[in-house]
Amino acid sequence: MDYVARVSEPEVPTSPSPVRRSLTRIAELGPLARSPEDWAKVLGPLGGRPFHGKQLFRWIHARSVLDPALMLDLPVSLRQTLSALGLAHTLTIAEERRSSDSTRKLLVKMHDGSTVETVLIPRLPQSKLPSPLDSDDDTDEDESDDETVSAANETVRVTQCISTQVGCAMGCIFCASGVAGLKRHMSADEIVAQVIVGRSRLDKNEELRNVVLMGMGEPLHNYESTVRALKLLTHPDGIALSSRRITVSTSGLVPEIERLGKDFGGNIGLAISLHATDNETRSKLMPINRKYPLEVLMSALRAYPLPKRRRITIEYTLVAGRNDSQGEAKKLVKLLRGLPVKVNLIPMNPIEASTLGPTDWSGVFAFQKILTDAGYSCFIRRQRGDDVAAACGQLALSGAKAKVRVDRS
Repeated sequence: MDYVARVSEPEVPTSPSPVRRSLTRIAELGPLARSPEDWAKVLGPLGGRPFHGKQLFRWIHARSVLDPALMLDLPVSLRQTLSALGLAHTLTIAEERRSSDSTRKLLVKMHDGSTVETVLIPRLPQSKLPSPLDSDDDTDEDESDDETVSAANETVRVTQCISTQVGCAMGCIFCASGVAGLKRHMSADEIVAQVIVGRSRLDKNEELRNVVLMGMGEPLHNYESTVRALKLLTHPDGIALSSRRITVSTSGLVPEIERLGKDFGGNIGLAISLHATDNETRSKLMPINRKYPLEVLMSALRAYPLPKRRRITIEYTLVAGRNDSQGEAKKLVKLLRGLPVKVNLIPMNPIEASTLGPTDWSGVFAFQKILTDAGYSCFIRRQRGDDVAAACGQLALSGAKAKVRVDRS
């Protein structure tokens, strides 16, 4: 069934007690944003026992079962009570578009009619990548030795790119997500719901292995919902993704980068949308640089608490004539010196709101060679799903109109 269910809330006691305040707080969360402990508190007034919260959480998150009638280890009376509360759609799949390379873009609609896009990206067999220096996802190869996929392997590992906001406030000129500006933050249950419905769209031989918060929106601008979603996605009784298989991408919100490092001890993957090596160029490409210039951002990255063998991913979109010269590549070498990083080069994918375009392939390879010769792991992000506008930078609000043309000189 193509929806994620929202369970109506039980009546909360009217006495102004700590219990009431706690239940009120939990009731404000969507059902997919609740931990087992949160569910235990909700189910108590309905006749449930504390351990029923864990059981309900497992049905929803580990098994993607949303119909209480199917939750067979819950008491019949509790299942009937949950069913009687009524269900309403939180998120539906409005449209699915499948690329020629099996990438799927899902347009999902939320309860208020807002839409965002999420993308399922099957990992290509190594034999199908044009070069060992090409990449089709953002997992850290140092931490994923078991991720190498052969053509004979029956299981195809999938990376899902999920959204965290309806629109985006960052205004990066090479990205379609921010063309119409920010409409609203997404709640934690809406973020998690994308993964649950995404799993329902996997082919029989596919397995969701990685999640990247690189869809529509700036995850760290919606910090509280993003963090709750991360905790739910990694919960051992739920989807149970390893923290090393989740990557959060940011345009460079320095205070939130510091918070993320403290909250997760550096165990959540961090990707930085860098895209330039000097403040003047980066501020033209990414307005956020005016608030957090490169020297401030780089200082935050050097202080980020990375575990051993982990690296920060540097995302660098190559925009023809803006940031793609060999001189820029040499400046990038110096800028990153001393940081444990890998670099993903992303030839700009075209968007309707801009006349800017990608660097030609000879320029891409020349840029890459300078970085690899300097000792950096540098990969070229191959286009995946570009024939259905699902490639990096192409996710946009359905039907949205640009506020301004974004080809600033």
